[in-house]
Amino acid sequence: MTVTTESPLARAEAAARVISSKVPVRPTVALILGSGLAGVVDAIQADLQTSTAELLGSPSTSVAGHSGKVIVGRLSGVRLVVFLGRIHLYEGHSPEEQTLPVSLSSLLGASVLLLTNASGGINPDMVPGDLMVISDQINLTGRTVIPPGTNLPGVGRDVYDRTLADLLENAATASGVRVHRGVYAGGLGPSYETAAEIRMLRRMGADAVGMSTVLEAIAGRRLGMRVAGVSVITNLATGISSGKLSHDEVTAGAASAGANLKAGLAGFLSELGALEIQMPRMK
Repeated sequence: MTVTTESPLARAEAAARVISSKVPVRPTVALILGSGLAGVVDAIQADLQTSTAELLGSPSTSVAGHSGKVIVGRLSGVRLVVFLGRIHLYEGHSPEEQTLPVSLSSLLGASVLLLTNASGGINPDMVPGDLMVISDQINLTGRTVIPPGTNLPGVGRDVYDRTLADLLENAATASGVRVHRGVYAGGLGPSYETAAEIRMLRRMGADAVGMSTVLEAIAGRRLGMRVAGVSVITNLATGISSGKLSHDEVTAGAASAGANLKAGLAGFLSELGALEIQMPRMK
């Protein structure tokens, strides 16, 4: 199932043909899972499972907690395509390469893009294990992305869909999970922020910080998808926590908090299934 064509658009189109030939029913939702969050979809009824690297001809991720698999199936009554992990800019990949799963999902017909990540909490009201529904973002990567096949100059005022954000927050609350609404700051990485940088981010309006998500959200919005995002607060950011941060701590925190995301996600998908007819693509 290896895709060897060179351009990002051609590779995404070839991968979409492969999936469509094996699973003719189109997915409604594309779900990208962050560090250590693969267990969130362990109950998925899979019709197809392969590696993202094999499907898209992309290099495998070198980051622990990102298995690099793609699954097409059904969860909570909703058809979806799921990417278990992602590649990152700091691994040496281009924005177009990093957002290939988004381009593929759009070609498959998914109208909703749900992004998740493991992040450090900046807002003092947050504790590890909490969820934060992303209301807006700060792109600190120094990059942007125009997905192959589009030429749109901007993403509009709202990157994140407010209706989807409400559904996510309500679903998490109904599941008994602590949930916040806030701004996600996505940096280049791979180093963690200094205490001074965290103070700067807080003054800029950021509530949580990580090293992903922002370009995927831009790509999805430019492709006309309705974008939603959830940060799993796995640790407190530097200067708020007295400990020394490590990726092992982040993935361990994600694994322990995954049950909260799983509960919220199940409720969200159930509600989304009922509203599916009302979720057309953006224009």
